[in-house]
Amino acid sequence: MEFMEVLGIRRSIRYFDPDRPVEREKIQKILEAMRVASCAMNAHWLRAIVVYRDELDDETLEALKLPVAGVIMELAPVHIYCYADLSVLQRDHGASPKQLIDVGALTPSHGWSHRFVDEFVWPQLLDPLSKSPEYPVAVAFDTGGAATQGLLMAYNEGLGACWTAFNFLVAKEAFDVPDDWIPHYVMNLGYPLESREAGGQRPRPPFEDLYSEGKVGNPFRRDEAVVAELEKANMIQAPAPLPDRKEEVRDLARKLGLPE
Repeated sequence: MEFMEVLGIRRSIRYFDPDRPVEREKIQKILEAMRVASCAMNAHWLRAIVVYRDELDDETLEALKLPVAGVIMELAPVHIYCYADLSVLQRDHGASPKQLIDVGALTPSHGWSHRFVDEFVWPQLLDPLSKSPEYPVAVAFDTGGAATQGLLMAYNEGLGACWTAFNFLVAKEAFDVPDDWIPHYVMNLGYPLESREAGGQRPRPPFEDLYSEGKVGNPFRRDEAVVAELEKANMIQAPAPLPDRKEEVRDLARKLGLPE
């Protein structure tokens, strides 16, 4: 699938085929996409635990669910629990940016050297950051970006996915999660029973309400020619609700034995 179409077809899929397994190689591709994502200082904070729904006992699955996500977790054959490992920097002590120096990604022309890492980057930036209350917020930006790359890979592979919250206390015990891992979300993964469009592209705020140019209050003006180009590339698609969406949801509920 072309890149812009992958962006455009992404939906939060909530109706999965509960009996169709996800191929292991597709799960690996999702994890590979997460692994190559950009991360500050080459510190890879994102950790993921792949869990197969049918390998969970009924009691654990029920305890993992939260009210808004219960049906989704029941239907999705695969759950990928995403965490941030906050211990990365303290274990690393500046080794990761040195790797970037050694391979020519961080260069002397930008002020980088092993000595710069030892005398400035580690003691004055990374070490204090890892002990700051703001540290989890900074880490979340990178882990979210990496997880999103995995999400988009899922759609490229013909799968559907939906991020949901989960009972992190139950997960911690069930999956032997270390104390310094911060829970994010679980990617519920499987083959969609919904149509590819899943009712249409979801509502979003107006473009100019979200993005500024130069300063806040000065909207970045949307060029309709660019919009037309993105529509042609299938990144901007027909908005929800599409005709017959209510009938589609009703039929899916009946097929799965869910409330209508």
